[in-house]
Amino acid sequence: MPIEKENEQALNKIADELNDQKKVAEVNYKKEQAAARDQAELNEAKAKYETTVQNIMNDFGKRVQDHVKKTVEDVPAKVVERVEKHEEEQKLNNVEEDARAHLRGFSRTIPSFIMAYGDKNLTLQNFDDYTEDDVFKEVTGITEDQFRFLRDGGDYVDAETNEEKHFDGHLFDEVVFNDSIQQFLEKKDQLSNYFDDNSTEDIFDYIPPQKTNQIFTPKSVVKHMVDDLEINNPGIFDDPNKTFADLYMKSGLYITEIVKRLFRSEKMKQLFPADHERIKHIMEHQVYGLAPTRIIYLISTNYIFGFDKELKNSLLEKHFKQIDAAKYAQEGTLQEVVQREFGEEE
Repeated sequence: MPIEKENEQALNKIADELNDQKKVAEVNYKKEQAAARDQAELNEAKAKYETTVQNIMNDFGKRVQDHVKKTVEDVPAKVVERVEKHEEEQKLNNVEEDARAHLRGFSRTIPSFIMAYGDKNLTLQNFDDYTEDDVFKEVTGITEDQFRFLRDGGDYVDAETNEEKHFDGHLFDEVVFNDSIQQFLEKKDQLSNYFDDNSTEDIFDYIPPQKTNQIFTPKSVVKHMVDDLEINNPGIFDDPNKTFADLYMKSGLYITEIVKRLFRSEKMKQLFPADHERIKHIMEHQVYGLAPTRIIYLISTNYIFGFDKELKNSLLEKHFKQIDAAKYAQEGTLQEVVQREFGEEE
C-alpha cells in the first residue's frame, strides 16, 4: 500500500475515533439532561459535556501532531525498506511464495465462511463443496482451484524457466483445521443467545476484519446508536406496532439490539406476558432488513435467528432479503424497493 494511502487511512482512523467519542459524549449528555431534576443539574451536565468535548478535541489535536511528527521521521526508512523488500520479493517470486500469500489472505476469511455456511459436517476435504465457485471466491478471496492447489498441490509451469514443476501442497494441517472449525461452531452456539446479559462478547469478536465491505460495527457503537434512537423517540420500544429496519446489514447486531429492547420493554411484557409469544410477535411483525451480498446476508441472518431455527425457517425470506440498498439509494428508488419487498408485511 502506498505510504500516502497509509497516512490518509491513519488520519481517517483518528477522525473516526474522534466522531465516535463525540457521539458517546452526546448520548451521555442527553441522558443526564433527561435525568436532571433542576436547572443546576442541567447546567452541571452541560458544563461536563463541554469539558468532555474540549478534552476530546485536545486529544485529537495532539494525536494528529504526534502522527505527523512520526510520519516525517519514519517515511525515509519506510521507503528504503519497501525498495529492499520489493527486490527480495522479485528474487523469491515462485509458486510457493504465491501460494503462501494466498494462504495468509485466506486464513482471515475462514471464520466468516463458517459463520455463513458452516455445520458439523464441514471439514478441510469438503470445504470447497459448500458453495458455488463464484460465491466461494466472494467469501474466501481465492478461487476453488487455488484452494485445492494449496490443499492438494499439483503441477505448474515455472514462469522464468518454462519448466514443469510439482508443488506438494498440504499447507494446511488437516487435524488442526478440522478441530478449529468445530471449536468455532461450538463458540457460535455458545453465543447464539444474544439475550444473555451475562455474556460480555459476541461471535464477531472471533471474526477478523476483512478486506471487503464486510466490516462489522462494534457492539458498543451499536448500543449507543439504539440508545440515541430511544432518547429521540421516547417509548419507541413499548409500541407493538412500530417497525424497524436495517437497510444495509453487515452483522445483524443492530437488529438484535432492537429485538432485545422490544423484548425487555415492560409495556411489551404486559401485552405479551409469555416470552415465546413476545419474541414471536417481534420477529413476525416488527423487524426487517436488507443485506448487500450473499455472504453478509447469511452471516447476519444466522446471527439474528441463531436462538430459534423454527422462526428462521418461517420468517427468513419474508423479513430479511439479499438486496444492495446502496444502489437503489443512489438511484432515489429505495423507498419503492422497501415498499415492494415489505409493504404487505406492515
